[in-house]
Amino acid sequence: MTENSAEIPDRYRYAVIPHIMVDDAASAIDFYRRAFGAREDFRVDAPGGGILHAEITVGRSALMLGDASTDEAEAASFASPAALGGGTSVTLHVFVPDVDALAARAEAAGAEILQPPTDMFHGDRTVVLKDPAGHIWVFLTHVEDVSEEELRRRLTVVG
Repeated sequence: MTENSAEIPDRYRYAVIPHIMVDDAASAIDFYRRAFGAREDFRVDAPGGGILHAEITVGRSALMLGDASTDEAEAASFASPAALGGGTSVTLHVFVPDVDALAARAEAAGAEILQPPTDMFHGDRTVVLKDPAGHIWVFLTHVEDVSEEELRRRLTVVG
């Protein structure tokens, strides 16, 4: 390690970085740009075509992605939601300044709204959507701080 290099780059310092696999990473990046205002930070093309690895930023969050159909991904047994029968075990959460505006933009870009923007018991306005690749996203705008005691009270009212 050189004197000026960081053990963990600032971009990755405070998070677990999701790495999703899709069937068409270039189209997914285009969708995330249009729907979520994502910025593509870089990409590495696979030798046989497709995208081996790319990184985008959604809000302040980094997201890694790549084509599940590249030889390298197939060798590591990575699969897209479509290859798993349309299901996924991961939900991606991102805080944004205006969840209503993001929901409208995402729907116009082709996202399926699973839960419209709603003020939730935990103090965040939340939308749940599915992107065209089959990944589930939860976007939130923080509305109020809720104490643990108040959260428990609200859960008994909701449940």
